[in-house]
Amino acid sequence: MKSETTEKHKKLSSTDITCGVITLSDSITTNEDDLSGQYLADETSKRYTLKSKIIIPDDREALIKTIKEMVDEDIDVILTTGGTGLDSRDITVETVEELFDKKIEGFGEIFRHQSFLEIGSGALISRATAGVYKKTVIFSMPGSPNAVKTASNIIIDEFPHLVFHAKK
Repeated sequence: MKSETTEKHKKLSSTDITCGVITLSDSITTNEDDLSGQYLADETSKRYTLKSKIIIPDDREALIKTIKEMVDEDIDVILTTGGTGLDSRDITVETVEELFDKKIEGFGEIFRHQSFLEIGSGALISRATAGVYKKTVIFSMPGSPNAVKTASNIIIDEFPHLVFHAKK
């Protein structure tokens, strides 16, 4: 059952949305190797404007700098892939959550639920997260291509609605 309020907000929402994609990896350095980031870029650019796509190392300062640059470019939605695991080099979740003005709890919950349906108990280690930073919506998801496909299926249709609320 759909909410009347949600449907009303969606109708008021603009679809003129700009996106940025950040791939975090210490091993991927070229777009040819960046399957997950390229998938996100391709999927978002089908409906929205892709303003930026970048590959950076798993580095806290590089991630903060890149996010702030994208926010300064008035990008509406930033998608990060990679760096969400349990390895000591995986710093994405801690870094972005430190920036969030508000956390979007539902994304991580729904992502883990959907991942559980797809891969079973391995979904326990997923640390996908989302939030709003300076009126920009940020989604951080694992780096595996399957995880990125799962996440994009959950979020892409909701960009207008999320941006509508984030910009208020």
